[in-house]
Amino acid sequence: MTRIFLVRHGVTVWHAENRYAGSTDVALDQSGYGQAEQLAAWASDAGLTAIWCSPLTRARETAAPAARVTGLEPQIEERLREIDFGQVEGKTIAEAEQLFPEEIRRFKVDPITFPMPGGEDPRRATLRGVSALREIALAHPQGRVLVVAHSTLIRLALCSLFGIPLARYRIVLPAVRNAALTEIQFENENASLIQYNSPLNS
Repeated sequence: MTRIFLVRHGVTVWHAENRYAGSTDVALDQSGYGQAEQLAAWASDAGLTAIWCSPLTRARETAAPAARVTGLEPQIEERLREIDFGQVEGKTIAEAEQLFPEEIRRFKVDPITFPMPGGEDPRRATLRGVSALREIALAHPQGRVLVVAHSTLIRLALCSLFGIPLARYRIVLPAVRNAALTEIQFENENASLIQYNSPLNS
């Protein structure tokens, strides 16, 4: 049995304007660095046995303080990177709607069949994310593992693991808080959801 603590990275320099970051490598802002320190305070007595994270800077910066206080070296996993939003990267939803009105309308109806223009196939992103989580669980039997990743990838992976249609990810799981905890238990091939989107200071 392995416990995985899935955490979305801290707030970034694009959050104030709610711009799609996706695969674009943006850094944390001051609030994000503060959230990373809060995560470290939680990690200091969480009994962690490993830390994994996305290769994107915002995820690595979020994991770094937890690594410092636990003495665990973060392991970088390419498959944990955020989904690529294609031509919408760096844009707000309002800007995207002006540029791609029909594409965004269809995306809102079914984001799996109609991903962002030029973006990554969400089914492929789901497969890579779930495979990474399962392999991490296998690598740390009886472990307690912090995994720092991204909002859309986390929601897609959760839908896949718990039998929720992928096309409903934006409805069933409308948001993942920055630096909040989502805890999953893996036992053999079975996954259980222990907690979702819990604030660190709760």
